[in-house]
Amino acid sequence: MSYLLYALAGYLSGSVLYSYEVPKVFCGIDICARGKDHNPGAANVFRYAGPLPGTVCVALDLLKGFLPVAIAVQRLTPDSPWFGLVLAAPVLGHAYPLYYGLRGGGKAIAVSFGALLGLLPDLTPALILAIYYLFFSLVAVIDPHFYRSVITFTLFGATVALWLATPSYTIGCVLISVVVIRRHFARYEGEKPSVHLGPHHAKQQERENHR
Repeated sequence: MSYLLYALAGYLSGSVLYSYEVPKVFCGIDICARGKDHNPGAANVFRYAGPLPGTVCVALDLLKGFLPVAIAVQRLTPDSPWFGLVLAAPVLGHAYPLYYGLRGGGKAIAVSFGALLGLLPDLTPALILAIYYLFFSLVAVIDPHFYRSVITFTLFGATVALWLATPSYTIGCVLISVVVIRRHFARYEGEKPSVHLGPHHAKQQERENHR
């Protein structure tokens, strides 16, 4: 019962869409209406409201995932399979927010990192996700962001399931991956994928194309 209560608290925490509310309240900007993908995420806050509101929203999205999981780690047994629900709950809340009628949720990337960081001192899942994101953003660069995120979270969930021997991590990380991928497909706009080797290669290729 304790795990379900903490999962509910995490879900309610995740259901507050700061990246929608902050620019609306303080800047008078509806980023869902402005953004091409209508996503209540920090990237659109940076784009339409500026760096300060964007930074604040990133911090709040990280915190709303971090705090419920970090508190639960101190009071519950993280090795229990039920803890997987606690880990995924803030991400579920962000994607399917109760306060907005379970609609209009975001893609849940920042809150996913926040929830994984809440597993402190064990940062293994967070590092796995970060490594995949950095690799596909800086080395084998996948564009657009839709494909990068889908591939990153697919590999992240599979890696945790196959490599880490903690059932709660497997359940939580696979749930997070499924939710994030579903939210990305919900906002898919038919983009075409491309892959290139790092930003320097991309600039060189662009110069060659203009010769």
